[in-house]
Amino acid sequence: MKTALITGTSNGIGLETALSFGRAGYKVFATMRYPKMAHHFRDIISKESLDITIHKMDVDSSDSVKKCIKPILEDLGTLDVLVNNAGVERHGSVEELTVSDFRTVMETNYFGVLRCIKSVLPEMRKNKNGSIINISSVAGHISNSPLGAYAASKFALEAVSEALAQEVKPFNIHVSIVEPGIIDTQMANNISIAAGSIYPHSKRLGGLFAASLKTPTSPTLVANKILEIANSKNWKLRHPVGPDAQPFLDWRASMTDEEWIDWNAANDENWYAAVENTFGLNARNKELSIEL
Repeated sequence: MKTALITGTSNGIGLETALSFGRAGYKVFATMRYPKMAHHFRDIISKESLDITIHKMDVDSSDSVKKCIKPILEDLGTLDVLVNNAGVERHGSVEELTVSDFRTVMETNYFGVLRCIKSVLPEMRKNKNGSIINISSVAGHISNSPLGAYAASKFALEAVSEALAQEVKPFNIHVSIVEPGIIDTQMANNISIAAGSIYPHSKRLGGLFAASLKTPTSPTLVANKILEIANSKNWKLRHPVGPDAQPFLDWRASMTDEEWIDWNAANDENWYAAVENTFGLNARNKELSIEL
């Protein structure tokens, strides 16, 4: 039986990924900060008789990661798959977010991933087998306001994943990066409610997310892709996921850096018009963008 440890499984992509792996016959170690809140998750596990155990782990804490993963490795010897999904988001302009906000995002989305990788990698290397799947975002390639802090953490994750992939490939360890677009998760819905700001970008992006979520993409789509990557014999580093992921990436790639900056610095009407012309989304709809 193959084994997988998945972080950030309390909801959204992490929860659906744990269930997808469990239903595929994996022995799953599902980690989260607050296991006592996982009543719905436990009900599904029990009802479907899945081999999933829920473990308390805070990826921001080296002690917590060690306390969770060490006994699992002592029992199993190694893990077949590590899925680094745990993540947080803070949206706001660089001026308005605090340095603490930036640190919070980087601590979970970047250093948290490193803690988990460093905990399992020695045994994977000794056994010359393993798959490390890091959940990034199209924001790992595209930075726009008000997601500067989040994008910074995902750019960093993409960079370290690419370096790690080079280091561990000779040991038959595959590193993959999953890059979802706008997915119907709690995090995405939080962004769709645009916070008040002295800059226009929060309201704009809130409208874009809200318009996209009118026809939502389920986190199950991402979960199934992660399972497919884990089971595939054909390795690839990057995997955009969702109907808008590759179009977003292609759109950004079609512009020079200067064109990208100019478009995001444009007035509201030009910005909304470009979104509608490119993606067919009415991000200017006042009913979709709620200003707090």
